Amino acid sequence: MDSLSLREQQKEKRRARIYNVAIELFKQQGFQGTTATDIARASNISRGTFFNYYPYKEAVLLDYGAQIMKRLYQHAHARLQEQAPPITVLHEVWQCLAEESSQERDLIPPLAYEVMNPNPERARTAYQALPLSRIIELILRPMQQTGQLRSDLSLQRMSNLIADTYLIVALRWSSYGSERSLQEEMSLTLKFLMEGVLKR
Repeated sequence: MDSLSLREQQKEKRRARIYNVAIELFKQQGFQGTTATDIARASNISRGTFFNYYPYKEAVLLDYGAQIMKRLYQHAHARLQEQAPPITVLHEVWQCLAEESSQERDLIPPLAYEVMNPNPERARTAYQALPLSRIIELILRPMQQTGQLRSDLSLQRMSNLIADTYLIVALRWSSYGSERSLQEEMSLTLKFLMEGVLKR
């Protein structure tokens, strides 16, 4: 049992090293300019070993995105526990996400592509790794319970639409630029979305 535990710890350490090396290379060389061979070489492992941990290069980005989602979920949960107004929490999470995204602008397109991957299995994996809609659902649920949201759409549908809109706006901002920062773009977008979602 102890040796299995030790083996698992070693695997986790190796995965963490591969992940850290890959993210650093993506920042230095760009995502497209970095190959699995580059990552393996810089991690002092074989290319085959890299694929044992990550079946494709984009899977590294899913770990990156999953860490961001975990922090956002923890923030949202803690703030709701403190009885912060859900709409305030939503704006906080939206701005935190925009800040994270704008810091690593070049990583947005490949992450977005994974969520919209034509391979259903890869798209499903990305959706599960990046549960933004579930975080939004958590935040909006108290508003639904108090009758503040429109009733002709399910909470899940509204949450998915808001999450999808974030992805599209961030992708457009990353690819084509804007006079506004991503935070400003997202603030305007969220205001528009909520005015469409709130009960009139």
